[in-house]
Formats: sequence, C-alpha cells, structure tokens
Amino acid sequence: MNRHLHFVALLFVLLAIGADEPKKADPIVTQHEIKLGDRVLKYSVTTGMMPIQSSTGEVEANIFYMAYVREGTTESSKRPLMFSFNGGPGSASVWLHLGALGPKRVEMPAGATIPVPPYRLVDNQETWLDSTDLVFIDPVGTGYSRAVKPELTKKFLGLRGDIDSVGEFIRMYLTRNDRWVSPLYMVGESYGTTRAAGLAGSLIEKGIAFNGVILVSSILNFQTTDSGKGNDLPYLLYLPTYTATAWYHKQLTPDHQADLLKTLNEVETWANKEYVSILARGDTLTEAEHKAAAAKLALYTGLDAQFISNSRLRVGPSAFRKELLRELDKTVGRLDSRFLGHDPSAATASPGFDPSMAAIRPAYTATFNDYVRRELGYKTDVPYYILGEGVGSWDYGPAGKGYADTSDSLRIAFDQNPAMRLFVASGYYDLATPYFATEYTLAHLGIDPSLSKQITIEEYQSGHMMYIHGPSLEKLKRDVAKFVGGVNP
Repeated sequence: MNRHLHFVALLFVLLAIGADEPKKADPIVTQHEIKLGDRVLKYSVTTGMMPIQSSTGEVEANIFYMAYVREGTTESSKRPLMFSFNGGPGSASVWLHLGALGPKRVEMPAGATIPVPPYRLVDNQETWLDSTDLVFIDPVGTGYSRAVKPELTKKFLGLRGDIDSVGEFIRMYLTRNDRWVSPLYMVGESYGTTRAAGLAGSLIEKGIAFNGVILVSSILNFQTTDSGKGNDLPYLLYLPTYTATAWYHKQLTPDHQADLLKTLNEVETWANKEYVSILARGDTLTEAEHKAAAAKLALYTGLDAQFISNSRLRVGPSAFRKELLRELDKTVGRLDSRFLGHDPSAATASPGFDPSMAAIRPAYTATFNDYVRRELGYKTDVPYYILGEGVGSWDYGPAGKGYADTSDSLRIAFDQNPAMRLFVASGYYDLATPYFATEYTLAHLGIDPSLSKQITIEEYQSGHMMYIHGPSLEKLKRDVAKFVGGVNP
C-alpha cells in the first residue's frame, strides 16, 4: 500500500514538472475558401509552432506561424512562397496578416477615424493569396512565440538573435514543407524591414536566395530617424512628411495646397539643396539667414516661424505632432498623421497618445484572438503578444554606440544574387518611418548601378499602415501582384 502511494505521489510530481514544459502539439490544418469576383479560391491554413534549435540540437524556442497555401495547384514547387512579419521590435505579424495580405481583414472606417466596437473581420478582396502562398511569422517574444526557458529569452531579443532565429524558421519551413525550389519572397513592415534586409544578406550565405523582397514603411538605417547631438539628418528627412501632413489638414498657403505632389517636389528640392546646408552650418548662420530659414520652414510645415526659430530650426516629429494643430486642441497621429487626437493640455510639449495606434490596436487584437480560435481552431490560454508585451530592452548589437543599419546586408544580397528584386512601399503621412528617409537610404545602398532598375518604389496617400486606407490597400495589391508576377497557377 505504501509503495502504491509512493508511486502515485511520484507520478503527480512528474506531471507537475511536465506541466511547465512547452507542449509539442501537431500543427492544426483547416480548409477554407474565398470568392474573389467571379472566382472561388480554395486554400488551407496550417497553424502551429516551429521548434528553433541551437547549434547543438537543443530546442531553445518555439515560433508560432500561420501558413496559407492555395489548393488545386498542379506543381507546388513552382508556386511562389512569401514569408511575412511585422516589426516593433516586439510586434506580432497580425498587422500585415489581417490588414493587407491574408484572405481576411479587419474592417476599417472609410475615413481616418477610430472604429466603433464590436469589431469584425471581412473577406479581403485584395488578398495576396491569389499571387503567392503566405507564411506569417511571429518572432520570439511576439504572438504566442516564446523561449522554452525564461533565461533564454534575452538571446532572441536583439538584432542578431532575431535575424538568426527567423532565418532558422525559414530554413525549417522550407525543409519540412518541401519548398526549397519554390520562388521565394519576403515582406516586412517597419522594423520588419530591418529584419528583412538582414535576412536577405545572411540567408544568401546559407544558400537561400530570394526572388524578391518587399519593404513596407521601411527603416534600415536608424540614423535617418534618430536625431541626436551631431546628427541633423532626421530633421531634413522628416520635412516632406511634415509638409504632407500640413497639406492634409489644410495648414498650407493656397499655392501649396493646390497640388500635393508638386508641393512635395518643391520641398524635397529645397531640403536637399538648401536646408542641408543650413543645418550643417549650425550656429554660424547670420541672424538674417536664420530668420529666412525659419520663414521658409514655416511656409512648408504650417508651424509658427517663431516656434521654429526657438527650436533652432530643428523640429522633431513629436513636437510637430503637438504643435501643428495646438490652437484647435488637436494632435496628429504618429503612425498615420491623418488621424486626430484630443489635446487636453496646451502646456505639454508632446502628444499624450497616438490616435492612429488607438484606431488599430483594439480592433486587430480582438479580431485576431477570435479568428485564431474560432476559424483556425488554435486554442490556448497563453496571451497573444500583439505589440511590445513580450519584449523589454532590445539589443542593437555592435551598433549600440552608433545607429543600427542593415542596409549593407541588403547590398550584400544584391551582390550575391543579382536577380533579386526589391519593392518598397511608403506612406506620405507616416511620421514613424518617413518616406524621404527611405529614399535617402536606398540612394546610399552602394549597389551596382545596373541593378537599380530592379528596385521599385511606390508611395501612397496614407500612413505607416497604408492598407487601412481603402484606395491605398487596392493600389498596394495591384503593385505587389505586378511585382510578384500576377496570378500564378
């Protein structure tokens, strides 16, 4: 009797220990269809975890993914395959997934307004699934992806560890699904473009070459957006986005309100030819030159010339968001400056919140949690980290004393894979990753000039997540379908 009780007690101890171990459930596969015009597209969705192993074969993390594969294709090896992720650092893949690429999308208002709950998903007529199979990746610390032990988490929360683990996921997915010879594409948004550029360079060294890389709201070189002592570059590169924002909110003179693109061309030319010199001269500007520069910046931004002068001709994005509509007790969004927020205090120096983030976070969080359980059949009590909850500090590696920059990795990918093509999408109203900064980075890649024809740049009259704007969502789909090669078998 005592032996029996001892055995039962030991069994309970072992079960308790095992309860803390990650469960290795098989992926869940479900079947679906969507009607696109007069066509019916049938597809399967595989939802599960991919084990990420160390060099010695020990599982260190599990990466959650959702793979959409079109059914009825004759040769899957010839069907394009696209890996997709968002940024943060610390963002799950939900934004591109339920905003633009997947067969379901979050229903958003027609205008730049915050949606009213309850939120819902609708069929996405602009899905990319008719052009390519899609694999959505949640890097460690996002979504349901976790290190197997808390002490291992830090390894993945940095520029190098993140690139290595996502690269290992891609290798594993190609291996387990026999997709090594499929045409390969990759799309990243925001910090996801930093990751994508790093992956393009690191994976080519491992024999994985991409046919195309898509950068949505790109940030490869952080010197272009992170101002500091001795770095005036961001003030130059944010200026056209300030102009676009002021234009949208009708804060420019009638001449400059007439034609946005014409006005932006004028501002870009002035920034490259004159503002760059003004910033470089610093305190050596004469009083007259300083006054003239403040007046010109006021003309292009809709801000008060005295405020610009007091700012030493250097207005950061947070100050701009607060100042543009201060007299109306309004602030503008960071991710999308079309959105307006209420400003409870005119005395503060920066906005209290980002109204464009408020417009998307609750809607995407609620709809994803319902969708993954109800339609994809993946049920867990683990919280889905949508943006930042699973990531604290981020290790930018050897760039810690300077600025993180993966643009050279992208150059390496072009050097070693000259057939690779690049598509870049930016929004005019993006105050997180301004379009002019992206153009600057691309102009300084240093690739063989003969390859420049393989880079396509498109800009949209929307913000960071241009796909929440209906016309931009439609244009993005058309542009990407053309880039990938249209509808495939």
